[in-house]
Amino acid sequence: MPKQTLEQRKDAWIAKNSGRMRVIVCVGAGCLSSGAMKVYDKFNETIKAKGLDVKIFTLAETGCKGFCQMGPLVTIESLGVVYVKVQPEDVEEIVDKTLIGGAIIERLLYGKNAPRAGDIPFYKAQKRLMLNKCGSTDINDLDEYIATDGYFMARKAVREMTQEQICSEISASGLRGRGGAGFPTGKKWDFTCANQSDVKYIICNGDEGDPGAFMDRCVMEGTPHAVLEGMIIAAAAVGANKGIVYVRMEYPLAIKRLRAAIGQAHAAGILGKNIFDSKMDFDVEVMEGAGAFVCGEETALMASVEGRRGMPTLKPPFPAEKGLFGKPTVINNVETFATVPVIMQIGAQEYAKLGTEKSKGTKVFALTGHIAYSGLIEVPFGTTLRQIISEIGGGVVNDDDSNAGTDFKAVQIGGPSGGCLTAAHLDMPLDYDGLAAAGAMVGSGGLVVMNKQTCMVKIAQYFMQFTQNESCGKCTPCREGTRQMLALLTKITEGKAEMPDLELLEELAQSVRISSLCGLGKTAPNPIISTLKYFRDEYLSHVLHKRCPTNQCEALRKFKILPEACKSCSLCEKKCPVGAISGERGKPYIIDEEKCINCGLCEQACKFKAISRG
Repeated sequence: MPKQTLEQRKDAWIAKNSGRMRVIVCVGAGCLSSGAMKVYDKFNETIKAKGLDVKIFTLAETGCKGFCQMGPLVTIESLGVVYVKVQPEDVEEIVDKTLIGGAIIERLLYGKNAPRAGDIPFYKAQKRLMLNKCGSTDINDLDEYIATDGYFMARKAVREMTQEQICSEISASGLRGRGGAGFPTGKKWDFTCANQSDVKYIICNGDEGDPGAFMDRCVMEGTPHAVLEGMIIAAAAVGANKGIVYVRMEYPLAIKRLRAAIGQAHAAGILGKNIFDSKMDFDVEVMEGAGAFVCGEETALMASVEGRRGMPTLKPPFPAEKGLFGKPTVINNVETFATVPVIMQIGAQEYAKLGTEKSKGTKVFALTGHIAYSGLIEVPFGTTLRQIISEIGGGVVNDDDSNAGTDFKAVQIGGPSGGCLTAAHLDMPLDYDGLAAAGAMVGSGGLVVMNKQTCMVKIAQYFMQFTQNESCGKCTPCREGTRQMLALLTKITEGKAEMPDLELLEELAQSVRISSLCGLGKTAPNPIISTLKYFRDEYLSHVLHKRCPTNQCEALRKFKILPEACKSCSLCEKKCPVGAISGERGKPYIIDEEKCINCGLCEQACKFKAISRG
């Protein structure tokens, strides 16, 4: 039986679903963890129990809608209504009042005046271009992806365009790699195209390992066909016949959905032999990585695919010349590939109108930390941190979740390879070059917001601990340098460091940055370099005064007497070697923090547990 054309599939889907009432239950990872599948199952159960004509309802499982803080999210598409924090017990009311009665349930809205996604501040300030289909189309339905013009651009690239035309279009768009340093995508494809070989590879890097980052994960889970379509277009551009999606094993849902999408594409003739009835063969498989952070580096990733230990190698040769199994290879990350069909659809010139002069288009960020509304966002390059934090994220919150609004201290951007920016950078347009000049980087797109209760030395220590654990150990500067930097940071947070230690830390950070073998080692010191640059006073407080300004370093927390527990026995006063404790019988004793040397003798002496740190 001949396979249906894209037009036939699109028309059939539209005819079948036209006029249907549609319920969309977000099943991104955030909503799933909040019980989205229980909500989905309850909708099915309730509709059946009420004897309703199921044909008028289409329950769609979608990817992440981004507003993770408010999940599970349910959208009634015909009304454009978005319900937040929906629980199974809310479903019957939604069916009766909204699906049957057409009424809006105000208590389930984000706000009384925000029934639709476009009314919610979190979405209003975004430009959801690449994420447009993520969270709005059924992840299980290939035909729905096609009905939203999916795979039409891949077919055009395969059947109607030359390799030079495709590369030229991507170059004209200004698209830069979304996974790290931002190398121009069109130029990378040009280099690969120019190298002749009987076999070429397309590798999608889904080995997202930054703490606080979940952009690629959500794209793979929510719109896997967009990733595959971008890979097909890249294959047509460079003459590749084999594709690999390398995904870390901690993303089982992404792996499952990608494999399902590949199977659907195979059955439709979109992948395999003579795709789109052309002379081109292209197949894709998913490979699970073991979760090593270093395998996000392209040469280490290729070594892993080849069955070797994932360790970086020197460049040149570059993958475009000699990549996987010695063949020319294109490696881009998930977001880059998923953006390619969008560019082809709206045109390079339209896409290039977004963003800044040297950073075109939009960027997806994972917004987390001390923020009112965390989640997955997409904004044009050039958007400021202030807009992201205040307008989209709802402002900074304290550790007790109270909204302080102006309690911003810093933001870590670019993950462990990035840097910390301060309030002075809030109005700086975000782009590749501006962030690099400020000592940070776009990286894969993690944005961790921190309030004034955050110790920046401990932040540097946290990221260095991560980097040291993940060092592959191949080169001495990274293997030993990260270990020594971590030891120095630990010494500082424990109040045992002196000024020569701080000077050594700074010198060591610069040495590791210059002499490490791969990009991960070279950027590992960035959190230290940026926090020393912008928060040196905190380091000096730890080193010179043995005090943590935010009281977060346990070893430096001053002892305090709890008035309600103090029995005025004076045992602590007698044990204090520096006379920091004073008081009188019948009243709680007090500790002079300026005199206290944190020896702990008072805590040991107290029989009533009236003395504690912090």
